[in-house]
Amino acid sequence: ALGFGIWVQRLRTGVHAGSPCAFSTAAQQRSTGDECGPEEPSEEPKHPLSDCALEHKAIKLEEQVRDLTVSRYRKALADSENVRRRTQKFVEDAKLFGIQSFCRDLVEVADILEKTAESAAGQAGPSDPNPTLKKIYEGLSLIEAKLQSVFAKHGLQKMNPVGGRYDPYDHEIICHVPAEGMQPGTVALVTQDGYKLHGRTIRHALVGVAVEAQDRRLRK
Repeated sequence: ALGFGIWVQRLRTGVHAGSPCAFSTAAQQRSTGDECGPEEPSEEPKHPLSDCALEHKAIKLEEQVRDLTVSRYRKALADSENVRRRTQKFVEDAKLFGIQSFCRDLVEVADILEKTAESAAGQAGPSDPNPTLKKIYEGLSLIEAKLQSVFAKHGLQKMNPVGGRYDPYDHEIICHVPAEGMQPGTVALVTQDGYKLHGRTIRHALVGVAVEAQDRRLRK
């Protein structure tokens, strides 16, 4: 009993003496535990400048895509227009020059008719009393004039190069003649008429070109 009383007295003394420390220590531990405990993750600060930069970049990319789309559309439209024009030109040329081979054959008939009319004109002179030959000549002349009128209606024209400058795209030289009263290099005579279809030469004219006389060259 004596020992139990002493133990109780010591316990009381210890509690009274150490209670402030004990409570202080406990509070300290709680405070320290609160401070050392796991912290809640803080939110990252937003950067408004970065958002603006991204928005500006997105707008710029949209503009580039729009410009690229418009440029491609315009290029495709231009290519389509070029193809349409080439096709239209091809069709028009086919309409204009589709009869080119036929015209080449037809002008040979015109040559024969012209030579026949000239031959009849030589025989049906003013002194010839034969009325039949004269009527034949007149009929041939009318046919020749009508044929040339039909040629002109369809864009086929006879060349008249006499006195003009020699053009290798329209003329073919078959001889040279002295330049008597003509400039050298000009067409002096035509042995076969040339023809053009809508401005395109379909048969070259066979011509003789005037050249400077040999004796005049030696005197110079």
